[in-house]
Amino acid sequence: MRVLVFGQRFKESDRECVQQLFQALQKENIETYVYVPYLNIIADQMQLPAGIKNFEGTEQFNEVPIDIVITLGGDGTILKAVTLIHDKGVPIMGINLGRLGFLASIEKIYVEQAIHELIRGMYRIENRTMIYLETSGDIFGKLRYALNDFTLHKRDTSSMITIHTFINGDFLNSYWADGVILSTPTGSTGYSLSCGGPIIFPNSGNFVITPVAPHNLNVRPIVISDTSVVSFEIEGRSENFLATLDSRSQTVTSQHQIAVRKCDFPTRLVQLNNFSFLRTIHEKLTWGKDVRN
Repeated sequence: MRVLVFGQRFKESDRECVQQLFQALQKENIETYVYVPYLNIIADQMQLPAGIKNFEGTEQFNEVPIDIVITLGGDGTILKAVTLIHDKGVPIMGINLGRLGFLASIEKIYVEQAIHELIRGMYRIENRTMIYLETSGDIFGKLRYALNDFTLHKRDTSSMITIHTFINGDFLNSYWADGVILSTPTGSTGYSLSCGGPIIFPNSGNFVITPVAPHNLNVRPIVISDTSVVSFEIEGRSENFLATLDSRSQTVTSQHQIAVRKCDFPTRLVQLNNFSFLRTIHEKLTWGKDVRN
């Protein structure tokens, strides 16, 4: 088995976990590559096993058949890894070194157990729907997809903006708001949730449209089929507005034509057999627990 270790930053509090990961990979004789920017960060911070190999970027997936990408960080690290993997279909296993961790669901205390189960095939692969942005103008370049969400948001003033929204060409609503979120089921536990959107199970086949601070109190989040194409037209006192795909952002204007649809390829996540979406919900949101006692 070949694995790629991917991270963005290193904290002293994570030293033991990261060291345990490399020791477990060495113990199981797993061929290990490390993403070069991350390797440059940790090389002087700890003792790395002999035989660690460099991994430069996306095109190297064509030369090296990586089986699993292991991310060290939070959900943001997984979102960054998605842009590295692109359409190569390599599964991601997230070790949570962050805070909440809906995507990076394996806590640091389970690192050795996770590698033990990984090498013995005690896991499953979940395909997570992504969204794809089609727009006039060359914004976001080749990275026109997102695992969590696409958003349109006001930028330069405190005034609301108007976002005319269409589903498959039919008019849905004009949102007078600070912005609007189009979320995948995976992203439903992110920004959309904080704005009052529902939690959607990963394989439900839906998108969620959630307004951000809408002026009309009768406007609520709406769940639609992920076979829909959602298009937007923006108006506002400002000339510039903010568009985001996950953690990446670009400036758009009212002249941009914007449509979002289901991406042609998914993100593939590794889930250990004793982990599940419901278990993650229970642990991260403390559902079913009386936190008063």
